[in-house]
Amino acid sequence: MTNSALWITLAGMIGLAVIAVGGHRKRAQSLSEWTVGKRNFGVVTSFFLQAGESFTTFTFLGVAGIAFTAGIGATYAIPYIPLGYVALYFIGPRIWKLSKDRGYITQADFFADRYRSPLLGRLVALCGIIFLLPYLQLQITGLGLIVRLVTGSASSGTLSMIVATVLVVGFVLWAGIHGLARTAYVKDVLILLAVVVLSIVIPLHFAGGIGDVFGQIAQTHSEMLTVNPGDYDKVWWTTSLLISAIGCGFLTTPHLWPPLLAAKNGRVIRSNNTFLPMYQVVMILPIMLGFVGILALNPNTSSNAVLLTLAGGALPNWALGLIAIAAASAAMLPAGAICIGISTLASHNLVKIESERTKLRFNHLVVIAAATVALVLGLTRPDLLANLLLLTFGGLSQLAPGLALALPEKPMLAKQSVFAGLLVGMLTVIVMTVFDLNLANIDAGICGLVLNLAVIAAVETVVRVARPRTPTPAPSENTAPSENRPAAAPILETSK
Repeated sequence: MTNSALWITLAGMIGLAVIAVGGHRKRAQSLSEWTVGKRNFGVVTSFFLQAGESFTTFTFLGVAGIAFTAGIGATYAIPYIPLGYVALYFIGPRIWKLSKDRGYITQADFFADRYRSPLLGRLVALCGIIFLLPYLQLQITGLGLIVRLVTGSASSGTLSMIVATVLVVGFVLWAGIHGLARTAYVKDVLILLAVVVLSIVIPLHFAGGIGDVFGQIAQTHSEMLTVNPGDYDKVWWTTSLLISAIGCGFLTTPHLWPPLLAAKNGRVIRSNNTFLPMYQVVMILPIMLGFVGILALNPNTSSNAVLLTLAGGALPNWALGLIAIAAASAAMLPAGAICIGISTLASHNLVKIESERTKLRFNHLVVIAAATVALVLGLTRPDLLANLLLLTFGGLSQLAPGLALALPEKPMLAKQSVFAGLLVGMLTVIVMTVFDLNLANIDAGICGLVLNLAVIAAVETVVRVARPRTPTPAPSENTAPSENRPAAAPILETSK
């Protein structure tokens, strides 16, 4: 590879940042405006904002890598978002209405207000920050890997990670959610074009065409067409699908709240959740490219490198640079959304600041700090991209019970139950991840959710038993209903 791909990629990244900043000449004067705008985004803008989360570096690298390693096991990534959007079709408008009426700008606002507990709001904010950081790291790490693969230089990957982080911080600080909205249009078009081109060119180059890929797999690697025992067995497939669908359907990832809350009305949200599942059809293409990798690459190839290693063998440098721009956009837009999610939780919910100007400044400092931490982790502790995504979903899905049962007019749980269940669920996911505990390949998020629900049930029982009951006054002789007098319309009597 030559440096032409690197320069094309860097130029494209700068162009994305310019698009994000362009046209937004006045900086937001409040945290609410910076986070959710004026809550007036229409169908098209909201659609692209929400769709931007469907195509990330996980789409570009992680899915193809799982298919290369686990074969058909990668298909867990296809149905979970459509399943989640079925739930969001009903839940999303309710969350939007509550947020509009009550002034929520974060997920933690919802919990703090619905359960009348600022402390619970802070725990939810802390949970969001802890489990969004791995997702932010995934985007930055993935971007560096993309550039390193297209240029053949590790130093180029490091440079691109640093440049992208600076650009993301710059346009997020300046434009907030408006910057994400402008970039989303360009990013989705680039991603769709790149995936379609790769899905035509790579199979033709390595296998003779799409139709021949699975025929050759059936002859030479038939075991890849079934979910087999091992690290990616049926239990892993089922629980990964389940925890991801729960995370998506109950809007447990806090960085997805601003795009939803910025919508103009509930009809916009329902419209988007009707058509967004179609995007997941495209997920089939990276899976197919992973199968091409099984046929064409050394089995020892890094799973995260599969897609772009194939692209490097099938495309000229200049075309590879254009593909890298699309892949970079798949990292930069979600990274910006995650930065907004983390910083708003920290400045609005975790730390109490009265002055709006001071709050906004502190928020901007958190954006810089979060991006810096993710960059350092990406440079020093790169991990398997799919596992980072599952860690995020596993941890944040612990919010699902408390969120779902707070949607009725009156929340169905006590704040103590939600707090205790969430704390136990979070700690379970953290301990299982840090100590690499494997319980029959069950996703750590599912294990945490089971304990979460058990603790909620136990604490709720105790709270209800201990709750003082208002004694019902005994009926007096003068007001007791008789056989001839309806209880609903008592008649006062002066004598008997």
